[in-house]
Amino acid sequence: MRLGRMGAFFPTRLSFMRRLIRRMTAERWAVGCAARSLDENGYGHAVWQADTGNRIYSLVAFSTQLDPDQRTDRVIAEAWDASFVLFDGVPTADDIARLRANAPRQEAGRYQATDLTLSRANKSVRLFDHVATCLAAGRQPNAASLAGIGYLMRTTAVYGNGKFGIADRAVIRAREEVAGPFQAEMLTVYLIRCFTLDLVEHVARAMAPETAVPLAPHLKRHLGIGNSTGLGMAPFLVSHPILIHRWMSAREDALARVRSLESLSTPEIAGLTELCRRARAHVAEWNVADPRQAERIAILREDLISVSAWIADLAPETPRPLDRLFRRAEQHLSVEGQELLVAILIELRPDLVDGLADTMASDETESLDPRWTVGRLAAEIDRVYDWALALDFDDPEAVRHFWYVSEEKLEPRLGDRHEEPGADKEMPLAIARDIQGLRQALRTRAQDEPIAALLMERPEFRHLVRRAQTVARYPYAEIRDNLIGRACLPIDLLRCKLSFFGASKFDPKSDLWTRITLYQGAPLPEEIARGDGEDWAFPALLS
Repeated sequence: MRLGRMGAFFPTRLSFMRRLIRRMTAERWAVGCAARSLDENGYGHAVWQADTGNRIYSLVAFSTQLDPDQRTDRVIAEAWDASFVLFDGVPTADDIARLRANAPRQEAGRYQATDLTLSRANKSVRLFDHVATCLAAGRQPNAASLAGIGYLMRTTAVYGNGKFGIADRAVIRAREEVAGPFQAEMLTVYLIRCFTLDLVEHVARAMAPETAVPLAPHLKRHLGIGNSTGLGMAPFLVSHPILIHRWMSAREDALARVRSLESLSTPEIAGLTELCRRARAHVAEWNVADPRQAERIAILREDLISVSAWIADLAPETPRPLDRLFRRAEQHLSVEGQELLVAILIELRPDLVDGLADTMASDETESLDPRWTVGRLAAEIDRVYDWALALDFDDPEAVRHFWYVSEEKLEPRLGDRHEEPGADKEMPLAIARDIQGLRQALRTRAQDEPIAALLMERPEFRHLVRRAQTVARYPYAEIRDNLIGRACLPIDLLRCKLSFFGASKFDPKSDLWTRITLYQGAPLPEEIARGDGEDWAFPALLS
C-alpha cells in the first residue's frame, strides 16, 4: 500500500473490464447497432445495444462537428467530438430527442433515472482520418500506426453513480450483470468502442461507396478506446477505504493462491512461457514520451528477458515454482517488473482466481463505535499507523500540497500550500498528518475514558476515529504514504485505480494526468455472441 508500488500496477484477470467480458462471453450477450442516423461526415446519432438475455442496455451516441481549437482533453472543455449516455432499456424517439438536447452539454445538461452513465470523447484525428482514408481506398491501414496509438477515440470522462443527475447506483445495485464495481461504466466504454469502429467504417463508405472495405478483424480487435484521466479520480482511493481493501485483498489472495501451487505440469509451464512471450510483445509496443516512464519501460523490457530465462529453467519437478519466480523477482527486478510478473502469474490459473472477482464489491460504510476506550484507540493507531506517526510534519515539504475541489468544475485539484491560497478549503485527505494530531490528543486523556467523551469535546476528530477503527479491521484500506508531501505523485494514485479498471499503455503527460488504453485486444461483438475470445491479456499487434 505504498504509492511507489501502487503506481506500478498492471491490469489482471480481476480487473473490471476482464470481469465484464467474461460474463458477456459466458452468457453470449448480443451486441449490435439498433439505429444509425449519421450523415456523410459521420455526424448524427446512433444507438448500440447490449442484450443480456434478460435486459437491454443502450448506448445513445451523438457525433458532432468540433472546431479544432475546441478540441482538448482537459475537464474544462465544453464541446467534444462525441457524447454518450448509457440508457436503461430501449430508448424511444422522445428519449433520443431529450438526450440530443442534453448529452452534448454533459454536466450542463439535465438527466433522468433511465440515464445510467454519461460520457464524452474526442477523436484521435490523425489516426481516425488515416483509417477512414485507407478503408475508403479499399486497403487496410498501416498496422504500425494502429499499434503506435491504439485507439480512434479517447474519452475524457465516464460518469456514473448519480453524478449530474443521472441514475443513482441504487437503481442497478441489485442487478447481477452490473452489480460489481464500475460494471455499468465498463459496459459504456465497450459500447463506445463498438460505435467508434462502426463510425470509421461509415465515414469510409460515405467517402467512396464503390471501393470502401471494412476494417480487418485483427486490426479492429487491437483498437481500444483511449482515455485521459487527471486528478478527478485520485481521491477515490482515499475516500472508499473498505472498497479499496476489497480490491487489494482479492488481488493479494489471487497471488497467494498461485504462489502456493506445489508444482506445474509441462503444459502449464508452456502456458507460462507463452504468457511471458505475449507480455514481452505487449511491452515492446508500449512507447511514451515521458522520460521517467520511458526509462521504467526500458528497464521492464530487460526484466522480462530475465523472467523468460527463469521460466525456461522450470521443470515439473521444480518445487513451488511460482513462489520461486516471485521471490527471485523481489530480489532482482524493478517494482514495475515485479508487478507485471504478478499479472502474468495470476493469468496462468483462471480456475483459482476468477471467482475472487465476486468479492470485490462492497456496500459497507464506515461506522464509529463510541464505546472504544482511549487506550484501545491509541493502541490500534500505534499498530496500524506506525508509518504515519514516523513522518515529520514540521518539515515544510511534508505539508507542501493540499487537495481541494474546484468551484468551476467540481473536480479535485492539488494546490501548493506555501504559494497559493485555498488551504482553508482543504479536503480531508491528509490522513497521516491528521492521525498524528489525533494521537497527540489521546495522550492528554485517561486511558479508560470512552472515546465518546473525547468526541463530545473535539467533534473534528470523528472522521479520524471512524477511519482508524475501519483500518484496524481492513488491512488494505489505507494508502501508507503522505498524500500532501512534495514527494507525492498523484499519477501513482491514477495508475493504481486505472489498473483495476483494466487499463494499459499508461502514458503520463505530467505527474497529474495520464492517457491510457481500454479494451485493446478485447473480443468483438460477434466473438462474444459465439462465446469466443475471452483470452486477451497482453495484446500486441506487430508480433
